[in-house]
Formats: sequence, structure tokens, C-alpha cells
Amino acid sequence: MDTVNENSQKYKVPGGPTQPEIVAIALSKLEIEPDDLVADIGCGTGTVTVALAQKAKTVFAIDTREEAICCTEKHCLDTGCSNVCLMQGDAQSIIKTLDKIDRAFCGGSKGIEEIITLLYTRGTVRIVVTAVLLETVITAIQAMKENGMRCEVIHLQISRSTELAGRTMLIPINPVYIIIGSR
Repeated sequence: MDTVNENSQKYKVPGGPTQPEIVAIALSKLEIEPDDLVADIGCGTGTVTVALAQKAKTVFAIDTREEAICCTEKHCLDTGCSNVCLMQGDAQSIIKTLDKIDRAFCGGSKGIEEIITLLYTRGTVRIVVTAVLLETVITAIQAMKENGMRCEVIHLQISRSTELAGRTMLIPINPVYIIIGSR
């Protein structure tokens, strides 16, 4: 079994894990600096949290779901991440308690407009949103533009190979949009 499928089985909550290709592009677009405080909003399986933790000073892994926080905690323990602060609850309420967030990854769509506005007003330099719903894409773009952010959108369609009758075929994975907002 390959690493992608192993992680899919090992760290499982609805909506995850984020595919490694998506994580790689999202991380590159966040442009994380070693001293950055980064939020993973909608941390889910912790796949993105672990990747962020390898680049940032501190990661705030935020999710409303207890099973997501437990899964992220397990993933962090398994990979030796010690710079992650797990926070269960409403992202907007939690963000208001934090002194600073330099960069933010948003993997969920609940309250995305308000979250983007809150992050921007609190000085966040870059925000990366991943979305599979067109409504989330539109809402994120509008929120970023309304806050005066530069906005970029990437549409990704990834296919992964598998064997079929001794040959190789590609199986498409749902398209994903990555929306990047920067100051």
C-alpha cells in the first residue's frame, strides 16, 4: 500500500486527509518563515498541521470537531511535532484570543467570509483557502477583495495511477480550488 492510502486509513475524519499534492502547493503559497505563527483552521486529520509544523515556529490547529482534534493530536504525536497547539472550538472565537497569526490555512468553509475578515483585520499576511465547493470559492474571493487583499485562484485536478488488467490507468480525484489572499 502506498503512503497516500496508508495515511488515508490511519488518519480518518470526514473531509480528509488533504491530498499531498494539495498540501505541497498550499504550503508553497503560504510562504512560511521560520518565526511565523500559523493557523490551520479546520485541521481535520492533521495532515496540513504536520506539514505546517515542519516550517513554522508554532501552529494553532483549530477545529470544532472533537474527532478532528483527536486525529490531529495522534498525527502530531506519531510524527514528533512538538510546536502544535490544539484548539477545539469555533475558529472566530479562538482567533480573537490569539495575539498574532502571520499566515493561515483554511480547509473548511464554515464562516469563511468572517474568518478571512477577522484574520485580515488582525494583521495576517497570507491566507490560503482550499475548497471543493464553488460557493466557497466565490465567498473567499469576495471576502479577500473586500478586505483589499491581492487574490489568486488555482484550480487543480489531480489523477493518481492504478493498475488495470496489467496496464496503468489514471483515476481522477475531485477538483480542488486554492484561493490565496495576500497583503
